[in-house]
Amino acid sequence: MKFTILVNEGPYQHQASDTAYQFTKAALEKGHEIFRVFFYNDGVNNATRLAVPPQDDRNITQNWTELAEKHGLDLVVCIAAAQRRGILDEDEMKRQGKDAHNLAPGFRISGLGQLIEGGIQSDRVVVFGD
Repeated sequence: MKFTILVNEGPYQHQASDTAYQFTKAALEKGHEIFRVFFYNDGVNNATRLAVPPQDDRNITQNWTELAEKHGLDLVVCIAAAQRRGILDEDEMKRQGKDAHNLAPGFRISGLGQLIEGGIQSDRVVVFGD
């Protein structure tokens, strides 16, 4: 089965991001395909490279980055939601006249069309968070 995953919650506010990560990992281990993981609303906060969780806590951003690297996942961050929350890649940093970018490795910024495409190309869209 081919899935698109939609993550709507930040990495430490709710369980949704952890659950999305565990679901994605388990689906891949069972041989399913992940077409795309789309981060929307507060879910875009999963993509910041500047978060520093305590050493004895999980690093959700790093988990997503490593999973994407291992399996070639497409981790897409909604541009509008990201900009509202101060998540920028290098191109957006320059375009917006900012002096820093903070998008974690393995993530990319794009628009809602990527979510729609995921829905069209996948058998199921699984949503985590409100």
